[in-house]
Amino acid sequence: MTTGEVTTTGRRPWMWLPALLLIAAAVAPLVLHWLGNVDDQRLVDLDVYRTGGQAVLAGRPVYDFVTPAPQLLPFTYPPIAALLATPLAVMSWPVAQWVWTALIFVTLAATVRLSFRPALERLGGPWPPLAFAVLMIACTYLMPIRDQVRFGQVDILLVALCLADCAVRRPAWPRGMLIGLATAVKLTPGVFLIYLLLTGFGPGGRPEQRRAFFMAAFTAALLTLLPFLVIPADAADFWFRALLDPERVGANAATTNQSMRGMLIRLYWPDWLTSLLWLAAVAAVAWFGFRYARRALLDGHPLAGAALTGLMAVLLSPVAWIHHLAWVVVVVGALAGDGRDPVRLRVAAGVWLYYVLPIPWWGVTIKAAEIPVVSPVLGKIVQNGFGLGALALVWLLGVWLPRRRRFFQTLP
Repeated sequence: MTTGEVTTTGRRPWMWLPALLLIAAAVAPLVLHWLGNVDDQRLVDLDVYRTGGQAVLAGRPVYDFVTPAPQLLPFTYPPIAALLATPLAVMSWPVAQWVWTALIFVTLAATVRLSFRPALERLGGPWPPLAFAVLMIACTYLMPIRDQVRFGQVDILLVALCLADCAVRRPAWPRGMLIGLATAVKLTPGVFLIYLLLTGFGPGGRPEQRRAFFMAAFTAALLTLLPFLVIPADAADFWFRALLDPERVGANAATTNQSMRGMLIRLYWPDWLTSLLWLAAVAAVAWFGFRYARRALLDGHPLAGAALTGLMAVLLSPVAWIHHLAWVVVVVGALAGDGRDPVRLRVAAGVWLYYVLPIPWWGVTIKAAEIPVVSPVLGKIVQNGFGLGALALVWLLGVWLPRRRRFFQTLP
């Protein structure tokens, strides 16, 4: 006999206190290590954002400055990002570090909650807080997330914005607005405009995706044009000069660039051949990736669709540093599903472990060993490990996962 009473963790908030304490204890070594690093090596990307905001407030050209030596990093983001960074500019440097690090973990928590929602909801009872804590800790130690903390990067915030627009069931904001904001801040989330376009129009297209596309495009356009009214010289400087210089974001051949273009550049073939192969690879991967993402959404799996689109942001971009692979959190969640299929859980755990390990740097070590024949070939493959892994994840999410779902449904 039932009483009609529903037991939820939301009605017992005290159950979350041990979970939050566990998370704090587990991530403290990582946070204290990087926030205790020498000053000129500490949260260097946050220093870029903050200095960009300071340039706006002081009326200095945003795209002419570099951060202090030894980093000497320029501001590489669209001008709206400099305007949004002005609150950081009025904080002291120590306060900005702690505020930004807290924001990283808040947005990581939102990403974990949305990415693993099916499994957390299936558990029920007293388990979701503990399960969430375990997942949060596991995701924190993924290398792309560790680099978020190390550099003070913005990527996990952008992941959370795009994922919320795709996965929140009844958003309090117009769906698409957050994707537009993310696109205006860092351009690469613009792949979600393509995703919304493809899933909203054509045979089987959904009206809510069409509305989200128009809202995202409107928001991105508005936030792109706004700086022309506030800081017109900087806005023009970015769109007509700084954006056209690929080396502003760093050495494109560096190991940390795990985009397809980065992998091809490290082959050191002629520039014309590298460019030709890259354009061909972009066309092929985009065709497959967006096709699988559209199919995932229309089949009722928006998390897989968002994960595939996030991988497009990494693979298709000319430059994608390791921390851009923060989308791996969403990929692992999509692979794990509701946790009932042990095969999917093992695959998700394998992907998690793969991106915990510093595999690209192992490739650098192998190359440095200078073992004839072995070092150059094996070292190059391992050095590109995260980018090649991202290509494999497109196949896993787009081909293997639907097949596994169908097979699991046939089991008794």
